[in-house]
Amino acid sequence: MTDASTYRAVLRRTLAHAEAYLARLDQATVAATATTRDLRERLSRPLAGVGVDPVTVIDDLVADTAHGIIGSAGGRFFAWVIGGAVPAALAADWLTATWDQNASLHACGPAEAIIEEVCGAWLKDLLGLPATASFALVTGCQMSHFTCLAAARNRLLSSCGWDVERQGIFSAPRIHILTGDQVHGSITRAVRLLGLGSESLVELPVDDEGRLTAPTLARALERHASGPTLVLLQAGDINTGAFDPFAELIPLAHQHGAWVHVDGAFGLWANASPRHRHLLRGVETADSWSTDGHKWLNVPYDCGYAFVADPTAHAAPLAWRASYLTHDASARDPFDWNPEWSRRGRGVATYAAIRQLGRDGIADLIDRSCRHATELARGIGRLPGAELVWEPRINQGLVRFPDPRSHATEEDHARRTDEVIAKVVRTGEAFFGGTTWRGLRCMRISVCNWQTSDADVDRAVAAVRQALEEGGR
Repeated sequence: MTDASTYRAVLRRTLAHAEAYLARLDQATVAATATTRDLRERLSRPLAGVGVDPVTVIDDLVADTAHGIIGSAGGRFFAWVIGGAVPAALAADWLTATWDQNASLHACGPAEAIIEEVCGAWLKDLLGLPATASFALVTGCQMSHFTCLAAARNRLLSSCGWDVERQGIFSAPRIHILTGDQVHGSITRAVRLLGLGSESLVELPVDDEGRLTAPTLARALERHASGPTLVLLQAGDINTGAFDPFAELIPLAHQHGAWVHVDGAFGLWANASPRHRHLLRGVETADSWSTDGHKWLNVPYDCGYAFVADPTAHAAPLAWRASYLTHDASARDPFDWNPEWSRRGRGVATYAAIRQLGRDGIADLIDRSCRHATELARGIGRLPGAELVWEPRINQGLVRFPDPRSHATEEDHARRTDEVIAKVVRTGEAFFGGTTWRGLRCMRISVCNWQTSDADVDRAVAAVRQALEEGGR
């Protein structure tokens, strides 16, 4: 029997803790200040035989994790490509947990299955993808790549007369995956998980802008013309935000019978902005696309999207029927399109975020993020002791902090850059991360949080200035 008073007490206390956290987010340190030892000592309680009152559990949880939470939900986090959560998405995520539906089948969660149908149509519209493409809501871009490349594997091997779902990958024709040499690690992991092997990746040199060129791809396609080929293109490089020239490369790949997959973890969202969609011209002609919701759409984590132009190839590795399952011929069963069976209704937060922001709000979020990234990169790059390495094309930029000594080596410059990053993070005013790009150790600037403001940019630049000045004393 449900004890409504127990739920009421613990949920009210949870709301109070959540409101307190959000209220201080703008002024609190962005970095976590608790040590690993602190957190282990607090959280590693003996496993008790007798349970604890739920309100006490929540109070203890908040106390024990104090200063161990990074403020990535706020507007001063610029390290990895991490968004926040717009209010409607956060609230919808709470409801998702409250409803506790298994969103694998329409029969298990009718409303959430229909929500996913609507989200799929909205997302394809916003991202400029074919309305006929199939889609899946997955945990993130990692599993989106897995889903899309499973579809590619099905289609490419079927064209060779090989039924990979029945015969497996052993002895199957080798699939070569052609991609620029800035390929993201999530692709490599998906390739390994699918049994294709990391040696199937053929990394090709890119131009000075970080893009794969048509002559380079053409030569590679000719070299691998004897077997099935997959071409992986980039929509938003993780360091520079570079976009491959889709209008040139996709037709070229298709002439050679290759499948084209687009890694658009955050960059695919540029299609939702009239100001930036020119960067994606021709992307809609690819065969599959991956992107995240917990980046630029600003929904809570555990949300990515996969899209496949050929629904048959998409469903072939994933769809399943069993006598104990209930299927509705008029409804879409989400588990036919994603790798998970038991799954939460992550479409609810997506639905709420899109409704709150609307088409114009999403475009504004993208445009503001790009403007803030440019202001950050330029502002930091102008500081004495700083150097602008890459001015953002969208929301990704690079700066570094060279060692001022005349005899300094590249190792010295790298050490100095990491030291400045660490000093900035310790101030709690802003959170940046490091990266190595073309042999240069840099501080990466990434902006995709809906809460980032002009004041946040000013505070971040001031924090870097302070770190540089301290380094000179």
